Amino acid sequence: MENRLKELREAAGWSQGELARRLGVSRQTINAVETDKYDPSLPLALRMAKLFGCAVPEIFVDRWEPEI
Repeated sequence: MENRLKELREAAGWSQGELARRLGVSRQTINAVETDKYDPSLPLALRMAKLFGCAVPEIFVDRWEPEI
């Protein structure tokens, strides 16, 4: 799953630490999400979307397609 978290965070002018503080998680969690080492829980993804004023699919892009 790809994500635009780093792009959105930088556009807001926030460090990883600042975004982590706003979301109530560790800076390491933000780093892991940005580097595709961790997919956030649904509640965390929803908080991210609310914070950035967008929908979850605007942050996280799943390019998986079912086989037909």
